[in-house]
Amino acid sequence: QVRLVESGGGLVQAGGSLRLSCAASRRTFTMYAMGWFRQAPGKEREFVGDIIWSDSNTDYADSVKGRSTISGDIAKNTVYLQMNSLKPEDTAVYYCAAGWGGRSQSGYDYWGQGTQVTVSS
Repeated sequence: QVRLVESGGGLVQAGGSLRLSCAASRRTFTMYAMGWFRQAPGKEREFVGDIIWSDSNTDYADSVKGRSTISGDIAKNTVYLQMNSLKPEDTAVYYCAAGWGGRSQSGYDYWGQGTQVTVSS
């Protein structure tokens, strides 16, 4: 079994920045990509972005594109989500996931427990 642990969430003022981390206990051959999703209260979980381990190619949702950067440290089995110019609408529980990748939750086999990000206005 693979365990994913997120960290780095917290309370930040609008316009501020946060860097989330997600550490995987190990990698498997099915962990082609790592993704970030978020779920705001009363809303469905949505795709934020992902990164392909082999070439560091990234994809972002339009809502965060230009404000967020995903990077990875393969030696540490860790991915990062740097978020800048945060807005109150970015408030959500952020989850990392591992699997084949893509914008659908079905592309991921393993999920972290989530970390809360709250952006105050």
